[in-house]
Amino acid sequence: MPGMMVDSFGRVVTGLRIALTPRCNLNCIYCHHEGETKPNGEISDEMVVSVARAAAELGVRSLKFTGGEPLLRCGLAGLIAQMPQDLDISLTTNGIFLAEQAGPLAKAGLDRVNVSLDSLRPQTYRAITGGREGDLEKVLAGIDAARAADLAPIKLNVVVLKENEAEISDLIDFCREKGLILQLIELLDLRHQGLSGDIDAIERRLAARADRVRVREMHRRKKYFLDGAEVEVVRPMDNTEFCANCTRLRVTSDGKIKPCLLRSDNLVEIGTCDCERIMELLQEANARREPYFGKTRIINSEVR
Repeated sequence: MPGMMVDSFGRVVTGLRIALTPRCNLNCIYCHHEGETKPNGEISDEMVVSVARAAAELGVRSLKFTGGEPLLRCGLAGLIAQMPQDLDISLTTNGIFLAEQAGPLAKAGLDRVNVSLDSLRPQTYRAITGGREGDLEKVLAGIDAARAADLAPIKLNVVVLKENEAEISDLIDFCREKGLILQLIELLDLRHQGLSGDIDAIERRLAARADRVRVREMHRRKKYFLDGAEVEVVRPMDNTEFCANCTRLRVTSDGKIKPCLLRSDNLVEIGTCDCERIMELLQEANARREPYFGKTRIINSEVR
């Protein structure tokens, strides 16, 4: 049995994100396209399956499908059904097509979903998502369908923007009512557009209201518990602890292993569906990993 992937900074790779397509039906104002620049083609089903199996052999425990919008991928349920059974399979989606697909995906083996929903106000939601395709009612129906299919825990991804920071309390109430986990995500403002909301002020208010606070091992994320609601704050920018505790590798939509979201100069081309060779390439990509925001001491214990 091959060993686990541990980089030179002591970080163990336990998660893999695979972008199934660069295509998306929305055009969100903050989208970083999973760090991809000019993808060339779309990764094949055979390569996705081979990568997942190779990763599982190397100790990866969780697999997340992303995009673009992964629900645009034809035959997605059939692809998920081919994944190794010992992996936790999740998917990040904008939720527009989730109402129709939640049930079949759950039957195929999907365990849980993250749904991106940056506003509960139709006009604001449409402005953030780039126009007519941003149909809030379809997303809400998709969330209900995911709940009915037991794709849990369902996490609601909210990028904190100037447009939505006044809605945080409403989003907390919504997640409490629906039994969702709210993830407040600091904007990766790679184009310096000045879109970010005041996440510092929001987190101070959360800390003041919280019944208790827990710090997760992954990325040292703080999770606030507020009268039955769970709110997790994800802060990657200039965060040495976030990088020091990174446990992920990524695969781009055109079949390259990407050791870091914020870098494109250390990609590893896959170019094969041979499982043993892919294991070697994953190890090579792991050797290229280093904390983007500084080289700091690794903290592995969970603080409660």
